[in-house]
Parts: sequence; structure tokens; C-alpha cells
Amino acid sequence: MATSGRELHLLAAARAGDGDAFGLLVEPHRRELHAHCYRMLASLHDADDALQDTLLRAWRGLARFEGRSSLRTWLYAIATNACLRTAERRSSRVLPLDLSAPATVGEIPGRPLAESVWIEPYPDDRLGPDAEYEEREAVELAFVAALHHLPPLQRAVLLLRQVLGFSARETATALQTSVAGVNSALQRARKVVDERLPAQSQQATLRTLGDETVRDLVRRYAQAMANGDVDSVVALLVEDATWSMPPLATWYRGLRAIRVFLEEHPLRQPWRHIPTSANGQPALLCYMWNEEARVFRAEALDVLTFDGPRIAAIDAFRDPAVHAAFGQPLELGPSEGSRRLERDAEQLGLALADPFGGFDVASTDTA
Repeated sequence: MATSGRELHLLAAARAGDGDAFGLLVEPHRRELHAHCYRMLASLHDADDALQDTLLRAWRGLARFEGRSSLRTWLYAIATNACLRTAERRSSRVLPLDLSAPATVGEIPGRPLAESVWIEPYPDDRLGPDAEYEEREAVELAFVAALHHLPPLQRAVLLLRQVLGFSARETATALQTSVAGVNSALQRARKVVDERLPAQSQQATLRTLGDETVRDLVRRYAQAMANGDVDSVVALLVEDATWSMPPLATWYRGLRAIRVFLEEHPLRQPWRHIPTSANGQPALLCYMWNEEARVFRAEALDVLTFDGPRIAAIDAFRDPAVHAAFGQPLELGPSEGSRRLERDAEQLGLALADPFGGFDVASTDTA
């Protein structure tokens, strides 16, 4: 698709040094470029850096853009190559399930790994309120994890061809390779990713369950965790459910292992929750009571993966910095925590405005 007349007008102004025109030129593409960088790098921080690198290189390289391809295609080529340069310096990111066998029943969680190797959660508000079904599907944890079993170049080819709809020739031009090379890389990449993806995406599962069912499941999970009710938590899980806790490598599989873990570790303290949405999936920002400070402190982000009307996986990202990335405080006062507990049944039941678009976090804000 050729560059539009408006874009050509803004392009001419930007080439003349008009920074505002450049901002108008790239703004419609900023959100989707950031999501693309996240898929490539599986890190919010790295995606931020790659996007800034992309925009800087685009600004400096305006003279080389002749408008024969679309501006979108040109920007994605720059972004993809920025991500490839970053990927050369980083190990592929994974989830704990990709790195080690499950812990035995009663095994104590180990220490965090010194090196950051984990996939990071992606706030759905970075996608924007009008994100399409396919955009949310392409940031689901299972898909991002599958992508990172690919070498970076194959990852780039699959994303450009299969997610973004680039032609083989456009992809070859962007990556400075041949059409034959692109087709070969795509075939290999599809085979690896298809073997690792579940039969049904989370977006499809959420649609099948429906709004009311998803709201109820999330509410029940949050209430059970807040009340320290191990039986009720376990009752919501499938038989072979998994529970992981990046940056800990330790993870648990199965109801017995998860039950013992909950009894001996997290549910020995009270919790409070703020509903949100991450990677196109229902999620909860979790706060654990700290007796010494007399506050609830940010502890984890639980991303829920469903298999029918039960939870198949809880990926509890245990990094307080995640709360800031999701625009929420690092602490809740005791009275605030009590009010949240009292409102759980109502607020968590009403918070899910759209099971595919995320949670209405504002509805749980403290007055």
C-alpha cells in the first residue's frame, strides 16, 4: 500500500525538521510497534528501548524513505531490525515451565535466578482499548513463550508474515534476505510454534466461556486467595494445573503439589487484589500483608490461563515493579485492604467489562 497524501505532507514537513509533524506521522503506529517489539523481546523494558531506538532511527533516516512502500511497512522494518540487534545480546526469554521439571510435593521454592531470563507480562492498556482480537491473541503468554523457542530471525519472519500480514517480498526486504530464505524460515518457525500452542487460544476460550462465567471465576479465585481458602482455590483448578513464580525457577504441577505449596507458603498471610488484564488474559495484581509495616505490599501479578471453566495455569510474576508498569501502587493501607475485601464480591464481579478487552481497574480504585 502506497503512502497516503497526508503522510507525504507530514513527511515533507518532518524532513524539513518539524518534530511535531514527525510525531503526527508516527503516532498512529506507536502502540502496534510497541506490541511488536514486546513479541520479539518478551520484555516490557526492552520493548520500550527498542521502540525509542526505532523512532530515533526513523527520524534520522527520513531522507531514505521515498514513499514507495507504506510508512507502516518501513517503520516495522526498522523496529524488527532494532529488536534483532537487541536479541543478539540477550538470551531468549522463557517461562519456568520451559526451563526445568516441576518441583516435588512440598519442595520449597528456590531463590530467584541472578540473570533475568523470564518472559515479562504485558499490560493490555498498552494495546489500546480498540485492539483487535488477533492483536490480543498475539500477546498471549503461550504464544509469546512459543515464539521464544525460535531463533530471533525465524521469530521475526513469523511475526511479519503471520501476525502482521507482510508479503514474502516485503519481509525479505525488511530483513535483507531472499524470498526463498523467508519462506524456508517461515515453514520451520510454524512447525515449532504449532507444536507448542494449545488447541485453543485464550481469546477463543474466553469467548466460549462468556462474560458472566469469566467474571465469576475471577471473583471466586480472588476471594479464595484473600480468605486463605485453599480448598476453594484448588476447586477452581484443572487436575494438572501449573503454578509458576518468575523470577523463581520453581514451579508446581497438579492439585496436590499446588495445595501443599499454598498451605505452606503464600496463604499463610492475608492478601488483597486489584483486577487487571495482561497478555490478553484476566489477571490480578496481588498484595500480601506485611505485619511489621502494617500495610499490604505489592507481591505478584497473577495471570490466569483457562481451560474451559477451570484455571489451567497461574503465572505469578513476583516483581513489585510490575505493579508500577500496570499503573498501580506498591502499597495498600490496612483500612484500604479491608474495604477491598468487603467489596470483593461486588467489585470483582463487576470489574470485567469485557472478557476480551481486559478489566476495568478504575472500578476498584480507592475513593
